[in-house]
Amino acid sequence: MTAKVRYEDVEVGTEVPPREFRVDRAGLVRYAGASGDFNPIHWNEKFAKDVGLPDVIAHGMFTMAEAGRVVTDWTGDPGALVEYGVRFTKPVVVPNDDKGAVIEIAAKVAVKLDDEARTVRLDITATSGGQRVLGRARAVVRLG
Repeated sequence: MTAKVRYEDVEVGTEVPPREFRVDRAGLVRYAGASGDFNPIHWNEKFAKDVGLPDVIAHGMFTMAEAGRVVTDWTGDPGALVEYGVRFTKPVVVPNDDKGAVIEIAAKVAVKLDDEARTVRLDITATSGGQRVLGRARAVVRLG
């Protein structure tokens, strides 16, 4: 697969097209099945509230994966992702309704790291319900 984005076509400040992802309780159950993470904070409202959460919350790795998908979709090649890390700052609260929650992801080129390796670092912003849910979210990608 060839990268959609060429190194010479990006500059510091180049924005990745923002995306929104909707997550509902059924999606959390599917993700739990795929990941093997059946922690009740992700599906049992009473348990989540008993441990001090406002409601059921999305898996942190689900949120991280959606942010990573924005990056790999932009590059056009999942193999272009060289390094990726985040800090979980706030949970994505998923209400028990037909709408669920929305995770909004944006990213931009923060620095061109290496002209020879054609790598750039993207700074990623992820919010839900008006709150930042990922902090220090960064990805290093190798562009075509």
